Amino acid sequence: MAFGGVVAMNEVDLTVREGEIYALIGPNGAGKTTTFNVVTGVYRPTTGEVRFAGQRIDGMKRFRVTKTGIARTFQNIRLFHNMSALENVMVGLDAHHRTGALGAVFGMPWHYREERRGRERALELLDFVGISGRADETAKNLPYGDQRRLEIARALGTDPRLLLLDEPAAGMNPAEKQSLQELIRRIRDDGRTVLLIEHDMGLVMHISDRVAVLDFGQLIAEGTPREVQNNPKVIEAYLGAEADAS
Repeated sequence: MAFGGVVAMNEVDLTVREGEIYALIGPNGAGKTTTFNVVTGVYRPTTGEVRFAGQRIDGMKRFRVTKTGIARTFQNIRLFHNMSALENVMVGLDAHHRTGALGAVFGMPWHYREERRGRERALELLDFVGISGRADETAKNLPYGDQRRLEIARALGTDPRLLLLDEPAAGMNPAEKQSLQELIRRIRDDGRTVLLIEHDMGLVMHISDRVAVLDFGQLIAEGTPREVQNNPKVIEAYLGAEADAS
């Protein structure tokens, strides 16, 4: 992925296996979020291709990428701040609703059935992420950690097979991070694959099945958490003294 003369990703070849938690780490500017943007259709790669479940998806519009079964959260939380938590999740569920604008305007019976099922599913997802008691609260009034959980619930509303989490632990305290680890495991155990960007190495090493490391837009290591921790290139480029201490 190149932007003019700047190459943000160079020959990055990754394969994420179904049902695993796969972490993508590296220093700031290494190309991690660019990778997410390429996978989700924000950017079309300059060269190369993106395949999901056997289908080539690079060049697809973002809403079509979502419909194939990919959802994401963002490094900077993106919620509808003046809507309730429940309404935010229902927006995610709309990705698979069949009722069009005419059905809603004319109050067709199937529209009301779909709306009722959507509300029930949204409540289930809020319960799944641990904030069911805040369903009617405005998103902007939720504590920071709960906003993170709400964004995950909204992404799950699209019923993804692959969920991309961009620094979900950013700004969380230790107790919130521990709870987040448990949530990510539940998401995986619920039959979904997780691709994770995270700077908290404790979380990454405890939760990931495999880890890939980017540096200056290039893949420098890939393997189990232990293999990556002990890789000299990774120690030099990113982990440093933290890896030695572990």
